[in-house]
Amino acid sequence: MAVNLAKVAKDRGIKYFLISFTDLFGVMRAKLVPVEAINGMAKTGAGFAGFATWLDMTPANSDMFAVPDPESLIQLPWKPEVGWLAADPWMDGKEVAHAPRNVLKTVSRTAAAKGYEMKTGVECEYFLILPDATAISDAADTQAKPCYDQQALMRRYELITEICDCMLALGWGPYQNDHEDANGQFEMNWEYDNALKTADRQAFFKYMVKALAEKHGLRATFMPKPFANLTGNGCHMHVSLWSTKSGENLFEDKKDSHGLSTLGYQFIAGVMNAAEGLCAITNPTVNSYKRINAPVTTSGATWSPNTVTYSGNNRTHMIRIPDAGRFEFRLADGAANPYLMPAAVLGAGLEGIAGKRDPGKRLDINMYTEGHKAKGAKRLPLNLLDALRALEKSKVLEDVLGTELVAAFVKLKMEEWRDYSRHLTEWERQNTLDC
Repeated sequence: MAVNLAKVAKDRGIKYFLISFTDLFGVMRAKLVPVEAINGMAKTGAGFAGFATWLDMTPANSDMFAVPDPESLIQLPWKPEVGWLAADPWMDGKEVAHAPRNVLKTVSRTAAAKGYEMKTGVECEYFLILPDATAISDAADTQAKPCYDQQALMRRYELITEICDCMLALGWGPYQNDHEDANGQFEMNWEYDNALKTADRQAFFKYMVKALAEKHGLRATFMPKPFANLTGNGCHMHVSLWSTKSGENLFEDKKDSHGLSTLGYQFIAGVMNAAEGLCAITNPTVNSYKRINAPVTTSGATWSPNTVTYSGNNRTHMIRIPDAGRFEFRLADGAANPYLMPAAVLGAGLEGIAGKRDPGKRLDINMYTEGHKAKGAKRLPLNLLDALRALEKSKVLEDVLGTELVAAFVKLKMEEWRDYSRHLTEWERQNTLDC
């Protein structure tokens, strides 16, 4: 039975709806629709010119319609007269195959057909900076090791608690807020859930944090590495796979030393096998590679991987197993598309299960000091170009994400790389002017 959004709006006091979709570059696009028009939009979708966003379209393409998903409705706690709706782009009567939310739904359907449901939880790190982006917003936040700094956390109490109060009101189950490893950096955690629901919440969380930061006269950024000397913004994702029939966690095995099942290790092996191409999805900007291949920061560690390895409860690896029944994927950064990231990880993991892949013996060494001992371990790409080339060559990711998605993503990101390559930096002038 179709949801009558106009009635929902009347019951909740909603006057406007944001019909929102996320493009390939992770940018949220929306139209603000009055409640009087919402039922019509719910049927046909809100019209967009796809070429005007980061989707692989031209001005000659037909209108694109973003059809809202009523199940995704979030009423803005700080502006309750507005309701946000995640939407799925359609064009010419078909889903846009390379639209990120559509891709995640497609991969999730493939998993469901095999009896699997992926659940995820994300750790979204961000900086609070001055509106002009010249520095962090708290001049007193200067500790060399600022992680969990109580003073710095409490100086941002009003903003942090307003964001947390919003998540509480929305029923997300937030359970902790902390000052992170870089000066001016914070992280807020909420309960894990179905991968699509978490992706919708992650997309909304980024919008919410930015909106509330502006309300407080600040600016929030999820940029992977906004300051060269400070730890970058990661987006660690916790992953588990559940049976759609029995509801049990298929990654859990109490007999294993780390509580992970054979299926879980096969899934990890699939992610590791696809890691180089996967990197283009999870670390999708030029700036991303200044985080995962960074020198030591002022805190003493980057907390970012640079090699395709897995371990137990050891944060120096790309994948760690912190607890029974799940693993933490530590590669992704704050620029990762909330929908493409889980879609790519799920697809790679499913391929690992299908091929009964073996991740090999886990490594328990400190990769920051003993990485040279990881014989034969693949290195992560050094830059976006290398990652895009790896994605373009990845038959696994093309199969699971679709030829249209991979082609569109690589095409538009290659344009971004070429634009970056044309940029002349001050470093180049200082170091080669007199060559």
